[in-house]
Parts: sequence; C-alpha cells; structure tokens
Amino acid sequence: MSPSSPSSSPSPSSPSPSSPSPFSTVIRMASHEQHTEAENSAFMSNLLGGRFGVEAYTRYTEQLWFVYRALEDAADSLAGDPVAGPFVRPELMRVAELERDLRHLLGDGWRDQVTALPATTRYAARVAEVAEQWPAGYVAHHYTRYLGDLSGGQVIRGIAEKTWGFERKGDGVRFYVFEGIDNPAAFKREYRELLDALAVDELEKQRVVEECRTAFALNSAVFADLGGVFPLSA
Repeated sequence: MSPSSPSSSPSPSSPSPSSPSPFSTVIRMASHEQHTEAENSAFMSNLLGGRFGVEAYTRYTEQLWFVYRALEDAADSLAGDPVAGPFVRPELMRVAELERDLRHLLGDGWRDQVTALPATTRYAARVAEVAEQWPAGYVAHHYTRYLGDLSGGQVIRGIAEKTWGFERKGDGVRFYVFEGIDNPAAFKREYRELLDALAVDELEKQRVVEECRTAFALNSAVFADLGGVFPLSA
C-alpha cells in the first residue's frame, strides 16, 4: 500500500466483461446514496461553506476523536485476524493526530472539555461491538472512515486552513495529514485491492455492504446532532 507495504498484498486482476464487479466497486456503489446524504447534511454544508466559527469545527473534531478511539483501540487485537488484519495499517492511525489538534484547539486541558454527543456515543459503541464480535463488520467501518479521510477529508482540511487560519498541514488540521502515505492515490488503489480480496463468502460480503450503509447512517446522525448544537442563525 505504501513503499513499505508487504509484497504479499493482493495484486489487481483484470476481470472479463462477464465477471462480477470487484467488491470495492460493489461496496462503493451500494453506499453511494448514504455517502451523498452525509456529505450534504446541513451541518457539513454550513461548516464547509464557512458559515460557522471555529467552535463548530472544534466540536466536530471532538466527535471524531471518540469514533477513532473505538476504531484504533481494537487495532492491536485485530492485527492478526485473517479478515480485518490486512486493513490495520499504522500509517492510517489518526488518534494521536486528533489529540494534537484538540490540544491546539482547546489547550492542554482538552480531555476535561470534550464530550460525546448521543449519536457519537452510539457510533463508537457500534464500532467497538463489531471490532469485538465481527471482524468483517469492522472492515466496513474502517473503509468508510479512512478512505473518506484520504479523499473528501482533504477538502475539509483546505477549507479549514482558509476559513480559520490554520497553518497549512499544521496543528488544527493534522487529522487530515497522512505523513506516512507518500502517494494517496496508490494507497487507495491498493486498499481497494484488499477489499476485492476480502477473505469471506458472498453472503458475508453482502452483510459488509449493509454495515457500510449503517456506518454512513451513524455518521449522518452525528452531523444531525451537531446541527442541533450549531443551528445556523437566520
């Protein structure tokens, strides 16, 4: 996935026209509607439109910290799992960067100030549940979050730098900076190859697709809660 990735990573195949679509395509297309809904939420539209102050951005960053803690607290225990293990990559880990951002945004006492919104609590609990009981379900949440960070997350970073004056790729937006990934396009391509090679049967893949939809719904619920905290003034 990166220059240091093991040589055993799956190689792409060239399916014939009659072959089924690669699983990475299936999961992307199946969750497209939920993805679009999340992107177009009122909170995110207002945040990216520069209509909120830095307080809204800070609150959003807090919620991310709770979700990524759930994802990454499980990483060590899943690293050797045949299904989830190939996706556990140190260069993706975000908790340390989120904590650096929160320290910049809220000061050294940030841990005493952050609180999870109800939807965030439900989201993090679901991630922790599948991490413990269902490795393939964990992959659905992993895919939904990290590939989004590498793609649309970069748009958020650029807008945050411009709107609230953060140093380019500096404190405040380090969550969106993947210093261990030199070529994001190649990394995403190889991540999709891992999805295509997911070591489960077709029925389980359909369950993964449904969990991916669930992940987007949970994310949208967080945006709805944030929209309640930060209604746009008339």
